Amino acid sequence: LAAGALCLAAVLLMRLDHLPLLHIPGLRSIFPQQCELSGGRLMSKEELSAYDGGPGSAGIYLAVLGQVFDVHKGSKHYGPGGSYSFFAGKDASRAYVTGDFTEKGLVDDVTELSPLQMLHLQNWLSFYQQNYIILGKLTGRFYDESGNPTKALEDALKVIDTGLKLKEEREEENKQFPPCNSEWSSDSKRVWCSKNSGGIHRDWVGVPRKMYVAGTDGYRCVCVRNFGPSSEQPDSTEHNDRGDLDNPLLHEYEDCNPLFEWCFLKNGT
Repeated sequence: LAAGALCLAAVLLMRLDHLPLLHIPGLRSIFPQQCELSGGRLMSKEELSAYDGGPGSAGIYLAVLGQVFDVHKGSKHYGPGGSYSFFAGKDASRAYVTGDFTEKGLVDDVTELSPLQMLHLQNWLSFYQQNYIILGKLTGRFYDESGNPTKALEDALKVIDTGLKLKEEREEENKQFPPCNSEWSSDSKRVWCSKNSGGIHRDWVGVPRKMYVAGTDGYRCVCVRNFGPSSEQPDSTEHNDRGDLDNPLLHEYEDCNPLFEWCFLKNGT
């Protein structure tokens, strides 16, 4: 009964915009289940803006994809003068990915972000979920006045799911075509392959090649196995012993010996 009374008081205080009793040291650890808030608190943008850590502010809150977090324990980062103070009192989901910390960039509009960018944003969301107290939801773009997910949130989650699939595909691709090692100097760039380049451990070294992204002019340096059958036909006994060198997305670096495990690129290109 005592636990229930304390947590009821905490809920009422949260509804009245005061610091929640859940911040009292030890309360959550003593009554973890009793103090769990179903659905959490609903806040408007105007209410959230009052929690920026400035004079007269009752705390420091921020939101990511409409989820509101109490980041007071990180006040040295999120409070006035802190390196991340521009995130306080708002949902600036877009800026976590773009790095645009201007007023124009500190917004919750993520409609133009790519799947991999949205996956990066999801990582930030997971960070806050694991390290800070979740207070509730921000009404507006991602949740309606009743706290239900909006189409904008559903669309964002679909893009994140696409990002997860692309990441899995890239991981599989990296096993076949590991990234090269690289280093720069003032006038050149060196790329080379090793049995651990790209963080992919294997029993072969390979040779560096340009791997173009289908449908674009962009490419990345990858290490290509240059012996045995191709990865597409690993069990073939009839092959030209060139490994994956004949993949149509691969191109040799100009002015570099195609058989060497390293290559110096002029002017860093």
